[in-house]
Amino acid sequence: MSFDFGMSRTPPVQQAEPEEYDVDEAEGEIAVKDEADLGAVLDETNVVEVLDQLDHELIALRPVKTRIREIAALLLIDKLRVEVGLSSERPSLHMSFTGNPGTGKTTVAMKMAEVLHRLGYIEEARVVAVTRDDLVGQYVGHTAPKTKEVLRRAYGGVLFIDEAYYLYKAENERDYGGEAIEILLQVMEAERDKLVVIFAGYKDRMDDFFRSNPGLSSRVAHHIDFPDYDVDELMAIANLMMRTQNYVFGPGAEQTFRAYLERRVQRPRFAHGRSVRNSIDRARLRQANRLFADGTGVLSREDLMTITPDDILQSSVFAEDREPEDELPAAGAV
Repeated sequence: MSFDFGMSRTPPVQQAEPEEYDVDEAEGEIAVKDEADLGAVLDETNVVEVLDQLDHELIALRPVKTRIREIAALLLIDKLRVEVGLSSERPSLHMSFTGNPGTGKTTVAMKMAEVLHRLGYIEEARVVAVTRDDLVGQYVGHTAPKTKEVLRRAYGGVLFIDEAYYLYKAENERDYGGEAIEILLQVMEAERDKLVVIFAGYKDRMDDFFRSNPGLSSRVAHHIDFPDYDVDELMAIANLMMRTQNYVFGPGAEQTFRAYLERRVQRPRFAHGRSVRNSIDRARLRQANRLFADGTGVLSREDLMTITPDDILQSSVFAEDREPEDELPAAGAV
């Protein structure tokens, strides 16, 4: 089976260009360069900038950042090996990102696309994010066109498949997810010089998914686990988000927000960085409602920037601490 996506092909990155060699006309031989300039390639690709952004923009995740740097280093050295005439097969770049929601998987995928593009391994620093519904049809003959259309859109970049384990439903013999997987298998091998696929989801479910699909597992070279954030790290994320949006915690508000997080992490559907962002957005809603309700007219810059403890305490997370008469129908009190 083969798939033609109507795209022109370019040589893989590892194929050296003719100008990388000097021709000795007297001998009629090709003299291979005996050194490669690492600094020049770093300046040309500026890949270190992307890695530094990853360090600065994402709190914690040290094992993840280390692994991304290792992959970038491998690709960079492979590029230099080609310059000095050392044959090198294009490494497999398909990946698996595992971890709970909100731990940075999509953000790291976008940074990975930047690295791959700058080093010449993909044509565009572009991520196409999809789920099962984008790939699998509901009737016979529906899945192949859907999957091929997604691949066509992702071609030349990165295809990010979130909650990838939903592609495979062993208990349903009439499920069409297997057809999507077969197409992915073919493309991941035949088009691996033009497309990088990243599978993502909860670690335990992804482990089961790969055990059930050994063909996929053998094509995924990099398995990266994203650890959960602890409360200190979540507070660092909150402070970074606040600074980015020009907000500050007023007296006592930072301690109140920490108390909020300590409770929220114990509740269902906690999504780490995503939940932190949502909780700050709701605090902003309450702050805006408070300032609007006061109706004093003139508001200082400090007024407009400051989140107070009460803007946080109105969350339902603290509902058990309030007396019944204290319950207010405040905006965003969830």
